Amino acid sequence: MMTERAAIAGLGMSEIGKVYGHKASDFASIAVHNAVADAGLALSDVDGLIVSSGIGSGVNVSLAAKMGLTDLNLLTSMQAFGSTAAQMVQYAAMAVQSGMAQTIAIVWADDPLKENVGSGAVYRASSSKAPSGWWGLMATSGITSQNTHYALAAQRHMAAYGTTNDHFGAIAVAQREWAALNPLAQLRTPITLADYHASRWIVEPFHLYDCCLVSNGAVALVITSLERAQALAQPPVEVLGWAQSHPGRPVMRNDDFGLVSGAARSGPAALRMADTSVDEIDLVEIYDCYTFTAMITVEDYGFCAKGEGGPFLAEAGRLGPGGSFAMNTGGGELSGYYLWGMTPLSEAVIQVRGQAGERQVARHDRAMVSGNGGTLDHHATLVLGTV
Repeated sequence: MMTERAAIAGLGMSEIGKVYGHKASDFASIAVHNAVADAGLALSDVDGLIVSSGIGSGVNVSLAAKMGLTDLNLLTSMQAFGSTAAQMVQYAAMAVQSGMAQTIAIVWADDPLKENVGSGAVYRASSSKAPSGWWGLMATSGITSQNTHYALAAQRHMAAYGTTNDHFGAIAVAQREWAALNPLAQLRTPITLADYHASRWIVEPFHLYDCCLVSNGAVALVITSLERAQALAQPPVEVLGWAQSHPGRPVMRNDDFGLVSGAARSGPAALRMADTSVDEIDLVEIYDCYTFTAMITVEDYGFCAKGEGGPFLAEAGRLGPGGSFAMNTGGGELSGYYLWGMTPLSEAVIQVRGQAGERQVARHDRAMVSGNGGTLDHHATLVLGTV
């Protein structure tokens, strides 16, 4: 019988950003230790571990032995790209509800950045294998990376709905404003819309400031029952609702490509599970590998009508500190740090706890968190809240 309510009781991070000299497994171990200590627990209290890593694939189930974890009731590795972090919370919550495990650590870590190697080169190298079949045909047209795949999606949205670079730029500028208030953010120097337009093209319609960072580091969480979390060291963050959506229609055969994402299914489903609506959501932490990704997710979650995401987010007074729509309040992956789905998830936990300092939003009882993987291929949503 699933009777337990699950909550996030601990949050831990390693150093994040251009940090060298550690392997991904080292970052992961540091983050788990910090998350357990943050909860006021001992490592011996952990009886479940779920791990994931990025392009480096440097973290696997051997992390348990590296950390000296024994007699675990749950141990697994997961990979669904940017949707993984939210999925790990979902599976940990279900394990707690079923009684399979009582105290589960989840961790994501990666170490793609190398000294004296450009961040862009890191991801180009990860996709350097010559493609075949349909993907080979696309490659002959220069469509060889996530940048180009997402650029096609954005161009489709622009052609269908009149979305503009000014709309994307408004997102980039606002998230830099949030990052300026976040001591963990990699990019804290303010930018203007003029700066956005002046930044170099990556692949049209994306400028440099449309694209996320590359970071080294790790984030870990501790999931346990709400009842137990209430007796621990930190304000519990209850896991109220969750859902996933995997459309299964990649670029080659997706008639909705660039117009609708998996968020259109997983968002409403998570809200239903949480018995709430977008009108009751106080803040949103959206997976923003590109400005476009944030915009289409906001549309698909129902915060505005389909096709109106650009004008909605670009409206004066909407985004940024003090705005009416609290989105990506730590700077997101565009200006904060890029640890895949752990970026929006970690900021949501900090905000719901009320521990965001200068960037803390006034209303933080309900947060919606998104994770996106592939080229809009995988989506996972969480609704988190205070007790």
